[in-house]
Amino acid sequence: QLQLVESGGDLVQPGGSLRLSCVAIGASFGRYTVAWFRQAPGKEREGISVISGNGISTIYADSMKGRFTISRDNAQNTAYLQMDSLKPEDTGVYYCAARTVENGWTDWNKMSTFFFQGQGTQVTVSS
Repeated sequence: QLQLVESGGDLVQPGGSLRLSCVAIGASFGRYTVAWFRQAPGKEREGISVISGNGISTIYADSMKGRFTISRDNAQNTAYLQMDSLKPEDTGVYYCAARTVENGWTDWNKMSTFFFQGQGTQVTVSS
């Protein structure tokens, strides 16, 4: 079993940056592909990015390229999402999720395909 705990969400001004963390508890972290998702108020949950178990390969949703960077440190059992040049429309609840690496990249942008999910952390971008 794997438990995921997100942190790092905050209130930030437009143009600011945040780094979200996702700590994994309970299993060999490197066996899991990790993805970040977000849900803005009144909108459907959307995939931001996914990273392979060894951290070498990443995929970003087209709309997320350029301002978001996913990474992981398996020695620390932690995945990260660096967010720069934040905009008010980035406001929402951000989730990390994990599934075993055998699933590959199939439907990576659908959180329902990730068996392990965190509770989310709130990001608010406002002046």
